Amino acid sequence: MNDSEFGQFSVILPVYNEAENIEKMISTLDGLYPGIRILVMDDNSKDDTINICRDIESRNEKVKIFVRAPEDRGLTASVAEGIMRTETPYFIVMDADFQHPPEILESIMGKLLNGSDLVIGKRTEKNALSTARRVYSDAAQGLAAFYLKFNGQPLSQDIMSGLFGSRTEMCQEIVEKNGGNFERPGFKVLFDLLKFINANATVSEVEYMFGNRAGGESKLNGSIIVSVLRQCGKTGGKFAKVAAVIFSKK
Repeated sequence: MNDSEFGQFSVILPVYNEAENIEKMISTLDGLYPGIRILVMDDNSKDDTINICRDIESRNEKVKIFVRAPEDRGLTASVAEGIMRTETPYFIVMDADFQHPPEILESIMGKLLNGSDLVIGKRTEKNALSTARRVYSDAAQGLAAFYLKFNGQPLSQDIMSGLFGSRTEMCQEIVEKNGGNFERPGFKVLFDLLKFINANATVSEVEYMFGNRAGGESKLNGSIIVSVLRQCGKTGGKFAKVAAVIFSKK
C-alpha cells in the first residue's frame, strides 16, 4: 500500500490513563502508515496522557486529541464520538497499549479497500489475558453471539474484539440513528454496531496474536458481563441487574 491509500484511513484510539504507551503508539502508527490520521479519544485521563497528546498534536497535524465530556464517559461512548468525528472514508479502532499489534492494520485496510464493510480482528489465542479476564471474555462472547444469531445479525468469532475497521459513512449512519441505544458506559462498541448493521453487510476477519499490555493496567473486570447483558435487550437487562448484585459482592 502507498501513502495515498493510508490517507484514506483514521485510527481511533480510545484512551484512559495511557501515558506509558500513547507517545510510542502514535509514533509507531505514524511511521508504519504515512498519511494516516490519528484520533485520540481521551476519557478524562488523570495521568499525563492529555498533555502528551496535546504536545504531539501541536507538532503533527495528522494527530487530534479530543477530551470527552465527563458526564458521558465510557469506551463505547468514546469510540462512537470518534466515529462521528472521522473525516476519512475508513476508520480502524484499536487499543493504545500494544495488545493490538499495529502491524496488523495493513491487513484490515486491504480488506476494506477490497470491498468489506466491516473487518474484525480475531484473536488467535488469549494467553495474554489473565484467567479471570479470559473467562469474562468467553462468557461475553457467548452471550453476544446468541443475541446476534437470534436476531439474524452478522456474527463474528470474536465479537469482544476491540480491534476492527469499517466504512465511515455506514457506521456514522448507525451511530446517528441508534447511538442512543448503545451501552455508552460499556466496553464493547463492536457488539453495538453489529446489532444495528445491515444484515447483508460484508463482514470479514483477520487473525492476529493478542499481545501483552506494554504498560499501565487493564481496566476490565467482571463488570463486562453486566455491560454485555445490558446490550442484550430487555431480557438481558433483567439478568444484568442480578449479575450486578453478584459482582458487587466479590
